[in-house]
Amino acid sequence: MTDILMPKATAVWMVDNTSLTFEQIADFCGLHPLEVRGIADGDVARDIRGADPLVNGQLTREELDKAQADSTYRMKAVVSRHAELLKSAKPAPRYTPVSRRQDRPDAIAWFVRNHPEVTDAQIAKLLGTTKSTIESVRSRTHWNSANIKPVDPVTLGLVGQLQLDEVVRKAADKKAKDDAKNGGAALQPVEAEPAEPEFVPEARERRGAEPTAESVFGPKD
Repeated sequence: MTDILMPKATAVWMVDNTSLTFEQIADFCGLHPLEVRGIADGDVARDIRGADPLVNGQLTREELDKAQADSTYRMKAVVSRHAELLKSAKPAPRYTPVSRRQDRPDAIAWFVRNHPEVTDAQIAKLLGTTKSTIESVRSRTHWNSANIKPVDPVTLGLVGQLQLDEVVRKAADKKAKDDAKNGGAALQPVEAEPAEPEFVPEARERRGAEPTAESVFGPKD
């Protein structure tokens, strides 16, 4: 299947103007068959105006005729050079439904409490939020701080469990490496002070023999 421009508008046109099956239309437009059925029932895309893929060059008449003659045939879209040029080279930013955007501060608070090793940049990328929002939650200056409670982002439906585990693992590995690097050079051994020489009392001077009268008053020459 090739990505086409205005898939729902194209599906609306095909529902109204062809005998294609829901499955054929869904396959060509990149939709779910139930979504195409909803278009046919008027429950989906009721305000969208149909777009003719023959006119905008995304489908040839031959392909359409083949598909209408054979319900098992799957149409091949014409690769539009113009459409390719319109595609952004950068991946689209993570989109969070409006109904769940209010849950992001709770998920941020969960990271701040349970995984401080995960950087703000990682949290921002994972949850589709901003560093300023993360800081406001951490410092409790967020406008809704009174109602923010730490909740697992998987429980909130913001990310998948495998995706969360991968981010936490990478952050833990990086912290372990940083701790090992800093710990090795943190403390230097203290040089031992030179020991004081052991005190040895001076040997008492040995006194000579006691003087005698003879030695003092001995005979004189």
